Amino acid sequence: MSRTMNPIKMMKLKNGWEQFKKRHPKFPPFLQAAAANGLQEGSVLEMTITLPDGRSMTANLKVQKEDLELLQELKDLQASR
Repeated sequence: MSRTMNPIKMMKLKNGWEQFKKRHPKFPPFLQAAAANGLQEGSVLEMTITLPDGRSMTANLKVQKEDLELLQELKDLQASR
């Protein structure tokens, strides 16, 4: 079953992403650099969240071939718009 995304939701998502980029201008270039230069099978992505009270939590994942394929599909989807 093929599902198409609601155009109104797509517009909201695009607007939300634009606002996110304004609030966090260093993050999108970081993602682009990682995708262009360093994200390959076997790479480890690690994220740490530090809460306002100082507590933190960390998670990581090892990038698999299927992850890269999904990211490529998302890039292709974005390029086709």
